[in-house]
Amino acid sequence: MSAKATVRDVGDVAIVDLAGRITLGEGSGVIRTTVKDLIASGRKNVLLNLKDASFFDSAGLGELVSAFASVSNAGGHIKLLHVQGKVRDLLQVVRFYAVFPVFDDEATAVRSFSSSAAAGKLFL
Repeated sequence: MSAKATVRDVGDVAIVDLAGRITLGEGSGVIRTTVKDLIASGRKNVLLNLKDASFFDSAGLGELVSAFASVSNAGGHIKLLHVQGKVRDLLQVVRFYAVFPVFDDEATAVRSFSSSAAAGKLFL
């Protein structure tokens, strides 16, 4: 399955539902293009929903880092939602949980953008 991104808004948070394999080529470009478009439209609170993302390679991980830098440089915040299975394991190995707040519940994640109290759940 090729990568796909669907954007929906909940309040001032853009939720990007990612699906498929986030790999070199089309898959990693989906994140880059989507985040670039969100920033260009003024949406700076980004929640990446990885529930249906089945795999990330090094290019996909690079796109996460690039997305983090782009959103941060625009004065926004980026967080992760529903990280599961092999993707969760990979993000643990590369220590991305030290950079990205991670949530298991969408409503809590959305609220965290307006509240500095909820920093996300780190998996160690």
